[in-house]
Amino acid sequence: MRAATGTQYELTHETPDGRATATITEVAAGIRAYALNGIDLVETFAAAVEPPMSAGIVLVPWPNRIRDGIWRHGEDRQQLSITEPLLNNAIHGLLRFTPYRLVERDAAAVTLAATVFPQSGFPFQLDTSVTYALTDTGLEVTHTVHNVGTENAPVAIGVHPYLKIGDVPTEDLVLRVDADTHLEVDARLNPTGVDTPVGGTGYDLRAGVRVADLALDDAFGGAGREHSLTAPDGRRVTVWGDENMRYVQVFTPTEFPVTASDGASPMPGRAVAIEPMTAPADAFNSGAGLRWLAPDESWTVRWAIRPTGFQA
Repeated sequence: MRAATGTQYELTHETPDGRATATITEVAAGIRAYALNGIDLVETFAAAVEPPMSAGIVLVPWPNRIRDGIWRHGEDRQQLSITEPLLNNAIHGLLRFTPYRLVERDAAAVTLAATVFPQSGFPFQLDTSVTYALTDTGLEVTHTVHNVGTENAPVAIGVHPYLKIGDVPTEDLVLRVDADTHLEVDARLNPTGVDTPVGGTGYDLRAGVRVADLALDDAFGGAGREHSLTAPDGRRVTVWGDENMRYVQVFTPTEFPVTASDGASPMPGRAVAIEPMTAPADAFNSGAGLRWLAPDESWTVRWAIRPTGFQA
């Protein structure tokens, strides 16, 4: 049976700490698996299913939500397709179900590309690519967006990895988020325009909080370069982002179909998405973090997943 996410690109690399492996998907250029010495560092899912809760996918040309799918470009009202019907929002961009084409690959790296064509609510054309590379320090990811249209185009980039340390219950991990502000949202998870300093609040995760004590689907601003999950024995998985990744969404669902380390059928359980983003929800309206690319201009953004303390 053909995989629901298309061709599966299997990567391997021998690191100083052991053998790293990853599986990258044709559809949405997503991360379906990443492990070190057989220990899963992201939530995995079966090849026969689509990514649960957007696991591992690329979010372009916007991450998160656009309220009612409506925004304005000059005097023109733009209406995007509503892809989150329950909350009446347009969510996670325009490539989440798109098959990417192969550009280049070797044993440890793959580059995939897809075009955002002009469509309802987005009258622009963008060539995009993403490169995944296993290195000695982790899974390094590079995104490039090139405006091939004739007018300035709005762009934001995000990703949706669920992190874990596969032989430790996720509830026992400590989540650290290096961010100074919490973005307040309404009942439909769209920003209210209020950013609150995290100091002295339950959203101050800078020193780390046990995952079992959290219930989040929240965005943070003033984000630093590193956010992490740490096991009781000190092993850590860190999401690193470059200077463009100034926001981060943290999502801790309790109904994620978690695959057990022994390969048993997935069961609903706790998961942790740490989603670096160049812009928050509704950026097409607020302008926060939004990048406008001129015709023939390109933009490159980098991030990575970096394990430490996993010596073979």
